Order: sequence, then C-alpha cells, then structure tokens
Amino acid sequence: MGRVGRHLLGLAVAGLTLATGGAAFAELGQPAPWEWTLQQSGSPVMDNIVWFHNFLFVLIALITLFVLALLVIVVIKFNARANPVPSRTTHNTLIEVVWTLVPVLILVGIAVPSFRLLFLELDVPKADLTIKATGKQWYWSYAYPDNGKFEFDSLMAQDKQPRLLGVDNEMVVPVNKVIRVQVTGADVIHAFALPAFGVKIDAIPGRLNETWFKAAKTGMFYGQCSELCGKDHAFMPIAIRVVSDQEFASWVETAKKKFASGGTSTYASAGGPTQ
Repeated sequence: MGRVGRHLLGLAVAGLTLATGGAAFAELGQPAPWEWTLQQSGSPVMDNIVWFHNFLFVLIALITLFVLALLVIVVIKFNARANPVPSRTTHNTLIEVVWTLVPVLILVGIAVPSFRLLFLELDVPKADLTIKATGKQWYWSYAYPDNGKFEFDSLMAQDKQPRLLGVDNEMVVPVNKVIRVQVTGADVIHAFALPAFGVKIDAIPGRLNETWFKAAKTGMFYGQCSELCGKDHAFMPIAIRVVSDQEFASWVETAKKKFASGGTSTYASAGGPTQ
C-alpha cells in the first residue's frame, strides 16, 4: 500500500473508532464524556438541525475532496518536469461558465433548506402551553400564565447531578405539546439555550423574545445561559423535565400550592444557590 496508503488507512480506522465511540457515549438531554457530535435530538426542530448539519458536512467534504483532486492533478501534470512548455491559454468560456454557475447552484441548494429551517424555528405554531423564562443574575425564573400564573426561581443545586446542570426547581412540561417560551432579561442580556431541542434565543431586558419546542421524548433535558452575563454566567443552568400529561397536571396542582406559599428558591448573599 505504501506509507501514504497506510497512513490514510490508519486515519480511516481512527475516524471509525471515534464515530462508534461517540455514538456509544451519547446521552439524552445532556452532554456526555468524549462527545464530539451534536446532542441526541429531542424535538422536531432539532431533527431538522441535525439533518441540515449532516447535509452541509457531506457537501463540504465533497467540495474539499474535489479541490484536493484538482490540486493533485495540477501538481502532477503541470510541474516543470512533466510539462516543460507551459500552456499560454488565458481564457476558456466553458470553464468560466461552470465555475460561476456551479457555486451559484450550490448556494441555492444550501439556501432552500436553510430558509426552511429558519422559518421552522421562528414561526411559533399554536401553543398548548406558554411559559415565561426570565434571566436574572444568575438564575432563571419561570412563570406559567396558563396554569394559575404561579412563578418560581430555578437555581443551580450543588448537590445534584449532572454537575453544574442540576437545579432545585426544574421547568416541567408535557410531552408532545407545543411549548411557547417567552424570554426576557431582568438585568443584563442572558441567553436561553437548550441543545437537544434546538433552542437558543437572547433574553434581553425590556424586550420579550419568543421561541418554541415540542419535546418528543420524556426525560430530563439540560441547557445553560449562553451569553456572557457576569461572574456567575457559568452557573445558571436550564433544566427541563418532560413528563406525561397526567404527571404534568399533577405537578401543576402541587406547584400552585408550593410556590403560592413562597416556596421559591433564594439567592444567597455569598453569590450561590440555596434551597
């Protein structure tokens, strides 16, 4: 095979090992050790994001291989030893048309699914449940205006796993329902981001932004503030628990009593979460 062939085979085997390893380590709703791919999808929007990512990866790989092949041909065929008398051709109409038309077609092929995905993300369908998420320094507050208008704070809990993602009070939503999330900031700009649902939107003081998701699976899903909002930026996680309709209805009744009686968390004067 030769030295180059052996090296290429080694890289291919290493890539296959990483690919299978990445799939083995993948977890639902949270980052995993040695994870190098996107998180497992938990919503239709994220399904489309994963598809678009894979589509672009294949397209970019093909373009890269094509350009590499052209460079190899040029190096081998048109070096001074193989081609001592260089061509003096300066124009070729066919080539100029091709290298203008093909990139345009590629960009159109990228633009169509890109715009479709943007529309899917930004066009909020009729919601089954509305939740208001307010970013604060440095925790989140969630309000349920459709279910009794109760509100509670959600702070990072030191004694909960996963590390830096566990919270004292999780946002709870029903599975297979359209959840409209209205996002704002109380003090500085934050960002509400949840990778498994394909959600990321700024929380800006004085402005109400909207996003949505439809959780396709029950379980815990984690995210974080993705805007540099201050000294405890890294310690304001987002935790969403997706449950069945019956469990959600039961939780709402419990939450009405709990948070109506001042059962929200508080932020300690030392700058950390307490329960």
